[in-house]
Amino acid sequence: MEKLPRSFYDRDTVQVARDLLGQLLVRTLPEGTRLVCRITETEAYVGRMDRACHAYHYRRTPRTQTMFARPGTAYIYLIYGMHCCLNLVTEPEGEPSAVLIRGAVPVKNVDIIAENRFSCKHEDMNAYQLKNFLNGPGKLCRGLALTRAQNGTDLLGDELFVSPAPPPKSFFTGKRIGIDYAQEAVDFPWRFWTEE
Repeated sequence: MEKLPRSFYDRDTVQVARDLLGQLLVRTLPEGTRLVCRITETEAYVGRMDRACHAYHYRRTPRTQTMFARPGTAYIYLIYGMHCCLNLVTEPEGEPSAVLIRGAVPVKNVDIIAENRFSCKHEDMNAYQLKNFLNGPGKLCRGLALTRAQNGTDLLGDELFVSPAPPPKSFFTGKRIGIDYAQEAVDFPWRFWTEE
């Protein structure tokens, strides 16, 4: 499958977050099986001026170190000590910015993704499970078997990458979720989603 080039990520983070909608997120398992999802929800985080960003004002810690990597690097962190969240590093190396992948819909090898999420095949999922399949960053990482082990992965390799696909015909814009502490950044309209 074709991969988005590094130049795609080496741009304004908010624009990248919009442009990721509709693209295909591809996870290659160790045995070679590819899990494919279409990205339906993203959030932008810009370290130099965004209080909601882990690396606000260039705060460099063991956790945020990956955000300073070259664009097109996977930044995966743990929240609540149990859920992994996938981010794609953007902008030039040294500028700590990234796009959080908040949600997706499965496209290929859906049964494997369902097994990872709910220990059952897709056809055996109930209505609640279908509605809440990959509609959250932790759910997405679980479905794609992504852990902190993939933190720092180059998105131009084969283990994890984004493949180009037609963009959605329309999308929505709003405030990001779960950042009540972020003062003025609470109101940044940097969340993007599609219902297609």
